[in-house]
Amino acid sequence: MADMNAETIRELATHASDIKHLQTDVDTMKEDVAAIRKMVEDIDKKMASAEGGWKVLIAVGSFVGSVAGAVIGFFTGRLH
Repeated sequence: MADMNAETIRELATHASDIKHLQTDVDTMKEDVAAIRKMVEDIDKKMASAEGGWKVLIAVGSFVGSVAGAVIGFFTGRLH
């Protein structure tokens, strides 16, 4: 009976140590996930602000293209 108690005590101590190491690993993973979440939020904010810039660029490009097409069409129509 004394041998079983000593063996049980050793196993419990081993499990307690394993649990402590696992808890440390989980805490580290929580910090990593928090850092990743912050980076994703920053990327999302940058993408949202860039979206408006792309829309303006497309609008300006379309306007310039249509004006250039009209000018070229006007002058090519006059030459013929």
